[in-house]
Amino acid sequence: MQLAPSFQVIDGQLTGARQLPSPNFNQRPDDTDIQLVVIHNISLPPSQFGGGYIEQFFQNQLDWSVHPYFQTIEGMQVSAHLLILRSGEVLQFVSFKDRAWHAGRSSYLAKKECNDYSVGIELEGSDDLPFEEEQYQALAEVVAALQQAYPKIQQHLAGHSDIAPGRKTDPGPFFDWQKFRTVLNGLKQRKQ
Repeated sequence: MQLAPSFQVIDGQLTGARQLPSPNFNQRPDDTDIQLVVIHNISLPPSQFGGGYIEQFFQNQLDWSVHPYFQTIEGMQVSAHLLILRSGEVLQFVSFKDRAWHAGRSSYLAKKECNDYSVGIELEGSDDLPFEEEQYQALAEVVAALQQAYPKIQQHLAGHSDIAPGRKTDPGPFFDWQKFRTVLNGLKQRKQ
């Protein structure tokens, strides 16, 4: 059995994650605490995996001419704090201290603009295909590290569809929330 990497948040960076800085971020509002984790899915082109296109998109380096779908998103400037690939590898694009551009118009528990106070985690995936076991394991490890660093998120995990209903559908029907919570709770119990 492969051991998951040991993640830790130090000064806004996730140790154990590959760092690929995105220019698509800005400062969080003053005196804003991280209070929420938002889980997304993304694939470029849709439902196709690999190729490095997500990384290029988040770094404003995507060649729009490579695929017809890319022309529909041309010029968009998007990022997330983290991306978890199908292999379970974790990439960090934006420091947790900064505001990544992942949620768009959104609201959680009647508090608007979730980008201001959340961490955005993208899973390489789609609404129409199952996620990989390695992704659930890595996501649980990452969320456990985030909960240790930012205690206010203990009970605040949401999907993009939860904070932008009607506008967004991810992480989608194939994201198994029960499995994710079971893995996360198992990790926490082992660390006690």
